[in-house]
Amino acid sequence: MSDPFLIGEAMTAGYGKGPDILHECTIAVDKGEIAVIVGPNGAGKSTAMKAVFGMLNMNGGRVLLDGEDITALSPQARVAKGMAFVPQNNNVFTSLTVEENLEMGAFLRRDDINQTMEQVYELFPILRDKRMQAAGELSGGQRQQVAVGRALMTQPQVLMLDEPTAGVSPIVMDELFDRIIEVARSGISILMVEQNARQALEIADKGYVLVQGRNRFTDTGQVLLEDPEVRRSFLGG
Repeated sequence: MSDPFLIGEAMTAGYGKGPDILHECTIAVDKGEIAVIVGPNGAGKSTAMKAVFGMLNMNGGRVLLDGEDITALSPQARVAKGMAFVPQNNNVFTSLTVEENLEMGAFLRRDDINQTMEQVYELFPILRDKRMQAAGELSGGQRQQVAVGRALMTQPQVLMLDEPTAGVSPIVMDELFDRIIEVARSGISILMVEQNARQALEIADKGYVLVQGRNRFTDTGQVLLEDPEVRRSFLGG
């Protein structure tokens, strides 16, 4: 069995000089697959994501991307290696237009970005309609599409999403999940933290349930959805 495309292996980490929040936590995603991190509030879900992206110092473990140890690399260096991260909050430039936001996503590129921008507009048609509108004037769901679109402008191999459906309606959530599936089918690996655990696991190739910074359950999304203990403890029965 080959190694995962991206793996945060046995990660132990926290913020600053505070106590560790993650305890030998492992998160991995294969090429073109969707891996979802779920669990109760305070479980360390977003911390695990940030550790994989290099946003905090690890006190143990390592991060490998396509077999290369990137544990010591900065987030900017990881972007250059093909990783993109969409935070939950403050993830668009509100005073810039939709198109300017997308252009900002391509700041590291030196090639023609028009084809990628066209792909983003095909994925999110509403952004084409609103491309000259300030991102701050958009709905929450539309802003989320801008944030994901801007990340895709980097032509990532791995797209990391922190609570992509936070604060959006169920209809918008379903639509976003459909688009995320499309992105994965194009060969991009998706690593996602989600509060809407049941819906997220329905589209997940792999699911991780964290409790107090540790791996509690790891399996396919379908197996976790059918596990009685997972359903009772984390999915509301």
